[in-house]
Amino acid sequence: MLVFPLPDRTSAVALAGAEEKNLRRLSELTGVQVVLRGQELHLRGTEPAIGQCVQVVEALAYRWRRGQPITEADIEMVLQAPDPTLVAQMHQEVLAHTRWGEEICARTLGQWQYVQTIRTHDITFGVGPAGTGKTYLAAVLAVQALQNQECERLILTRPAVEAGEKLGFLPGDLQQKISPYLRPLYDALYDLIDPVRINQLLERGVIEVAPLAYMRGRTLNRAFIILDEAQNTTPGQMKMLLTRLGFGSRMVITGDTTQVDLDQRQDSGLLVALQVLQGVPGIGFCYLTAADVVRHPLVQRIVQAYERYEGSAGTYS
Repeated sequence: MLVFPLPDRTSAVALAGAEEKNLRRLSELTGVQVVLRGQELHLRGTEPAIGQCVQVVEALAYRWRRGQPITEADIEMVLQAPDPTLVAQMHQEVLAHTRWGEEICARTLGQWQYVQTIRTHDITFGVGPAGTGKTYLAAVLAVQALQNQECERLILTRPAVEAGEKLGFLPGDLQQKISPYLRPLYDALYDLIDPVRINQLLERGVIEVAPLAYMRGRTLNRAFIILDEAQNTTPGQMKMLLTRLGFGSRMVITGDTTQVDLDQRQDSGLLVALQVLQGVPGIGFCYLTAADVVRHPLVQRIVQAYERYEGSAGTYS
């Protein structure tokens, strides 16, 4: 048996979870009997299993020592990681702070690798299902680059393709017409920048929000460009945007290849680009999975269920 001391009651509660669900899950996955007694973890099992259990606890220590709740998904992530120390390194890297002082960090190794890819490549493709943080993390790094004067403007764009429903004529100017399509990008900006400040940056053109069609004929220098919902671009639109990249610029292209809203006879520009651009220096590819979903736990199970269905050649009526 091994006794693992915890610094205080707050840490113990953060690690154990509600009704000690985390400890039960840890026990199921490692085969170690895990019992919380006061501020001590009592571990009983084989030596290798106890060692694995301790690795999990230590990999998540940065969070539970600060009273930040641990989830069952966090425990599973550590056990699936090629190296548990990577998880500890990930948790210690704060990407930014919200307007309310909350830390923004990558929550999964897939997200962390996505962030590193954006930082080290001029063009990054982030592909994965809903809830994996593709758009949000790209916006966080874009704002960070602007604040650090690594770029002079942010350009947010998205193909104006409706998701299976006709919205009809939208009143207002260009900004008002395109805003509904770019709501996810705005949500990330509002977490990081005061709304009054955002309006000022929009008026000055430091933040530009425009439909993808408005990128044609331009050269985008000293800019951080985010193309969202890229699966709904045509191959021509994708090529057009990629060739707009100017000096000192960075581009992040996000999309979900399972949610293409184009006419079935039309190829997705994202799918074509993923094939054509493999191996091109300076372009990074990051594929997120259901394991990287950080929304409600049920979202991850929904994504996995659809993946199983589609993998078995299921069709929709």
